[in-house]
Amino acid sequence: MKVEGRCHCGAINYEAEIDPEAVRICHCTDCQTLTGSAYRVNVQTPAASFVLRSGQPKIYIKTAESGNRRAHAFCPDCGTPIYAAAEGPSPPNFALRVGTLKQRRELKPTRQIWSRSQLPWAADLRDVTTVDRQ
Repeated sequence: MKVEGRCHCGAINYEAEIDPEAVRICHCTDCQTLTGSAYRVNVQTPAASFVLRSGQPKIYIKTAESGNRRAHAFCPDCGTPIYAAAEGPSPPNFALRVGTLKQRRELKPTRQIWSRSQLPWAADLRDVTTVDRQ
């Protein structure tokens, strides 16, 4: 599936090919901290299909619990997280941030990882009051 993505301010725009069955939710504490939320939703794309159309993301290198180093790309103007990848000039793939994708409504997660760090309330929001607009 071809997808288009952009940061909040529009400075960074990209395109990629993804497998819509590969959408994942990550509950690790690093993702919670880096998003300022309960979890992060990602989808992998091969590096060969990722095309940066405009802008240049800023890179932050994070060291995981395993010791692996990951390059986290975000917009230097608005701070929107764009992707994560292996550190270095030629990563094999990118973990795109689903919230940046134009097609995000079509991308239902199929797997959750790092569930040992999942916040207890994140699994069931049915009883939380909903409001269409603020």
